[in-house]
Amino acid sequence: MEIIKIVGIAISAVVIMIVIKQYKPEFAIYISLIVSALILLSVMDKLSGIVELLMNLSNKINGGEEFLKILMKITGIAFLTEFAVNICKDAGENAIGAKVDLGGKVLIISMSIPIISSMLETILKILP
Repeated sequence: MEIIKIVGIAISAVVIMIVIKQYKPEFAIYISLIVSALILLSVMDKLSGIVELLMNLSNKINGGEEFLKILMKITGIAFLTEFAVNICKDAGENAIGAKVDLGGKVLIISMSIPIISSMLETILKILP
């Protein structure tokens, strides 16, 4: 049960942060960064298994490898963007977090153009 481990780490960190904020509030962000990295590292092995499964499935589909790579990159951008935005918000830098969010959205849209154009071509072939 990985979720119990993740929740345990998170709750422990929150308790430690509450105590530390009373004496040294500037250290709270460091604890947040460390705990975030620990949680991210704890789920990486699960993520690699998912990627491997999807790659095996895409090999069975003609032309699926290209689209899967794009979708995996888009998913990675979304996760990293959300991670960075939350860190910025934890640090009280909402304006920077908003810019990171906007940048992530623009990158996702730009990377999805080949998929969108392929879908439109397929639709145009179907229509008379």
